[in-house]
Amino acid sequence: MCGICGIINFNNAPVENTQINKMMQKMKHRGPDDEGLFVENNVGFGFVRLSILDLSYSGHQPMLDDTGRYLILFNGEVYNFIEIRSRLIQKGYHFKSNSDTEVVLKSYVEWGEECLNLFNGMWAFVIYDIESKELFCARDRFGIKPFYYYKDNEQFIFSSEIKPILQAKPQLKNVNDRIVFDFLLTNRTNHIDDTFFSNIKKLQHSSKININVNGGTVKITPWYSLKDTRSTGYTNSEDFKQDLVSSINLQLRSDVPIGLCLSGGLDSSTIGATISRKIGRTDIHSFSAVYGKGQKGDESEFIQEFDGYIDNIHSTYPSIDSFMAEMDSFVSVLEEPVPGTSEYAEFKVMQLAKDYCTVLLNGQGVDEYLAGYHYFIGFLLKQYAFELNINKILNEIFRYYKIHKTFYPLKFSIFSSLPPWLKKSMMYTKNDCLSESFFNEFANQKENILIDSLYGSKTLKESFINHFEYKFEHHLLWADKSGMAFSLETRFPFLDHNIVEKMLNTDTDLIYKNGVTKIILRQAMKGILPEKVRNRMDKVGYETPEDSWFRNDRFQKFFLEIINSSKFQNRRYFDLSKVHKLNTQHLSGKKNNGTEIWKIIHLELWFRKFIDQ
Repeated sequence: MCGICGIINFNNAPVENTQINKMMQKMKHRGPDDEGLFVENNVGFGFVRLSILDLSYSGHQPMLDDTGRYLILFNGEVYNFIEIRSRLIQKGYHFKSNSDTEVVLKSYVEWGEECLNLFNGMWAFVIYDIESKELFCARDRFGIKPFYYYKDNEQFIFSSEIKPILQAKPQLKNVNDRIVFDFLLTNRTNHIDDTFFSNIKKLQHSSKININVNGGTVKITPWYSLKDTRSTGYTNSEDFKQDLVSSINLQLRSDVPIGLCLSGGLDSSTIGATISRKIGRTDIHSFSAVYGKGQKGDESEFIQEFDGYIDNIHSTYPSIDSFMAEMDSFVSVLEEPVPGTSEYAEFKVMQLAKDYCTVLLNGQGVDEYLAGYHYFIGFLLKQYAFELNINKILNEIFRYYKIHKTFYPLKFSIFSSLPPWLKKSMMYTKNDCLSESFFNEFANQKENILIDSLYGSKTLKESFINHFEYKFEHHLLWADKSGMAFSLETRFPFLDHNIVEKMLNTDTDLIYKNGVTKIILRQAMKGILPEKVRNRMDKVGYETPEDSWFRNDRFQKFFLEIINSSKFQNRRYFDLSKVHKLNTQHLSGKKNNGTEIWKIIHLELWFRKFIDQ
């Protein structure tokens, strides 16, 4: 886990060492253990290292191959590097280090771009052919590791974070109003390659870039498509359990201490229980965010079930006081606005973990293929409707209501089946705080990938694929940024691509049936997980008590100072009278508007941190 950056000047202007060094220092938190740079005429690369595998200087980057022709900057982990290394040794390759970086580099030398298909892991890397002046960049299948870039006719600038790019080119501090609109109206970010900065892009997950340095050509194409993969699905929970144990074992490969983000939910608890009961390790540390019994988001009663499973259970206690004290650094770390404060809970967990370990396992990913979010059931009802299977529709509506006491999936299924223009109209009425001029500027655009694709899925499987394509990535980027702020690597065992591909071809009855989600996971964990956790049916993420927090007098004073300031009132996004009405409703308890209040605050603080300065 590291930070990479670079500048390529197509106009042949020389790159200065100081330019690259300044970019590196902007992300030094990503790599406190080592750093290196390579500058040659119009090409410059920088690297900061967080040592995970082979802690010696042999893992130093930028790394050259034996011939001195190929150079690599690698951020991430390839978990199956030992197996690939053995194949390369059989082909006659020799290794100077025990790092996965050298394996990636020599895999590229041997197999070219096809090497990507061999890798099981997470990555964003750059390989430069010094002889041919060709640059190859690639990002992992699901977008775990970040890669941002700016390009024009004269330059290509890239980095693991946005701040180094702004350091190299401060004039890029311009806002992308279309992304602001999507953020405020749909709560979505990172759904396309645009960022909140109008000229800074994000390389999409499972994509690659080929650059001819001399010719100045930049070609961006996908190298992997989840929907086009062909795998035999699971037919029983035992096979799934074996694959999950294998994935966790691979991701336990490390030369530094490993911990676990433990929320108390089924997913992270599965990882903790598997490490303890199946792999036989109880020495890891777990980290949780708790708020006190009865508080929204508090999972302490489920976390306590792990007494006897894990030797070292740690908790952090986020509060409105800590939130306000750390809001500035939180906004800076994330670099772009987020639509809720659950990421602050994750931020606090990472802050706690930094004193005990360098690698954290995370339970993200399983919701996306085992229908963990209950609107997935709405897509299943929609699928049954297309199949004219009335009996299954009625059974699932009844069974789901019996357990969860809500008709939410039915409502979502009806919403998803509406014509795009009507879906758009309903979504766009959720936020009535926007100024009329800003709303009208973007509301009538014909294409909206979220409405047309994400919420237009016709089957459960299609909804899973679209979720990976357009929604899931922001969770991974937020985890990366929060973790790396404290020099922590975050790993995701549920995102082993072999498991994901198989699950997409698994029979629906092993995913959801009779109101119960994640059936195959619950079956696999019988006798391994505490029953209280294995059988829980509610879905709680890293939630915070933000609704009560935002009724706090101190926060209200801060909020009113923000919205009554001339800076805020000179923005073009909000109708001030409507913002006051939203806040009044929230204070009275008539509505919980915490999410909308936070989006207003975060957007304004982001402007002050990244645009105004």
